[in-house]
Amino acid sequence: MFGLGCVAGAAAVSRATDYVRGQPRGVAVVLTVELCSLTLQRDDRSVANLISTGLFGDGAAAAIVVGVDHPRAGLEVVATRSVFYPDTEDVMGWDIGAHGFRIVLSADVPAVARERVPADVDAFLASQRLSRRDIRRWIAHPGGPKVLQALQDGLELTADDLRCSWACLARAGNLSSASVLMILDETLRTNAAAPGDLGLMLAMGPGFCSEYLLLRW
Repeated sequence: MFGLGCVAGAAAVSRATDYVRGQPRGVAVVLTVELCSLTLQRDDRSVANLISTGLFGDGAAAAIVVGVDHPRAGLEVVATRSVFYPDTEDVMGWDIGAHGFRIVLSADVPAVARERVPADVDAFLASQRLSRRDIRRWIAHPGGPKVLQALQDGLELTADDLRCSWACLARAGNLSSASVLMILDETLRTNAAAPGDLGLMLAMGPGFCSEYLLLRW
């Protein structure tokens, strides 16, 4: 898949999960490779280009997803949901032409995160007869400092709830699709959960769209 940007890490795990539901002994490898430095435009001195140059980085990450009949260890993907917001094409994305990739990055991204994501999270969890109180681990793609703060405020979380997201953002910046998998790895390594605990992986990307995965330890 190409062009999904920051949402792609979560979306790829969702699509791999769809695949192995039809292949109970199947194995899917999710590999995300990001070369965000391709969007650097030397003659573009816009605020969007300057911010994206400082915020985004190159990186890669991978995850393995297996079917229910395959020997396995790790998290269970309980449910997934994809959401698209109409008439938001100018919020985030790229203009692609002879000049290469030119970033489209609106100042409205934090507002979209704060105002739209909480209702989507609540609706997704309600479909599983759950609420935010049932979620013990939050694996949130960071976007940037303002976006992550907007998510934290909108979802009524604490900085500690999102500490793995904040730590990964501080250490490596935004690696687009690779970031949410890096945050998942950080969560597994540093924020131990008990068997049966629930987590929510979420990311936003161009379109404007968002992806949600309900996880069980």
